[in-house]
Amino acid sequence: MVERLNPIVDGITKAFQLIFSGDPTVYGIAYRSLFFSGTAAVLAILWGTPIAMLLSLKDFPGKSLVKGFFTSLIGMPTVALGLILFLLFSKDGPLGFLQLLYTPGGVILGEAILVTPLIISIAVNAIESVDHEIMNLAETLGASESQAYIAVLKEAANGVIFSGLACFNRAFAELGVALIVGGSIVARVGGTDVLTTDISMYIARGNFSMAIALAMILLVIVFGINLIILIAKNPKAIITWGKMPQ
Repeated sequence: MVERLNPIVDGITKAFQLIFSGDPTVYGIAYRSLFFSGTAAVLAILWGTPIAMLLSLKDFPGKSLVKGFFTSLIGMPTVALGLILFLLFSKDGPLGFLQLLYTPGGVILGEAILVTPLIISIAVNAIESVDHEIMNLAETLGASESQAYIAVLKEAANGVIFSGLACFNRAFAELGVALIVGGSIVARVGGTDVLTTDISMYIARGNFSMAIALAMILLVIVFGINLIILIAKNPKAIITWGKMPQ
């Protein structure tokens, strides 16, 4: 039993050494993952929020069908989307002229497309939970339609922020799009390897210490960002945490 645990213990020990020694390879991969996923989340928010507002505040034929379509896309396997995008971005594909395959831009765009249904669905629920009388009141006070929409959006801000956080988490932890569209190319400039693809690669090579180090960084980043946002939304939580109720 002890002999079986030794490789795991050794792997964890080496992982801590790689992390705390500031290994440039480890931190380069982590930076790339943050940049790709963060940019993808921002893009999804920029084009997903207006769509969510349209679905929430406008009535049109087939509205329920469209909302159901976006909701169903949340569960799309990342490898399936990766394959679709690969065919679109390949040299002979309809979008081949963009030359996005095996590039950082291709990974970012692919992840943004992946998380767009998620932000739309969550934001729609958040906006629809707001009393629409706020929009009517704003228009009564002389606000334009766009200004009234912004008033509703401000009331749904917490839900929209949550949708953005969910988008980042989904993009940061996905594997299929990054692997198929990006190709997990290892390079200082123009590299497309990220934490998830490199974890898979190092496991296949039997380099468990590197895989464990990258997995630890991935988990720390995900939990750390979520904790920071939770505290930012409710600063009193960190003060009252751990206190026994009176």
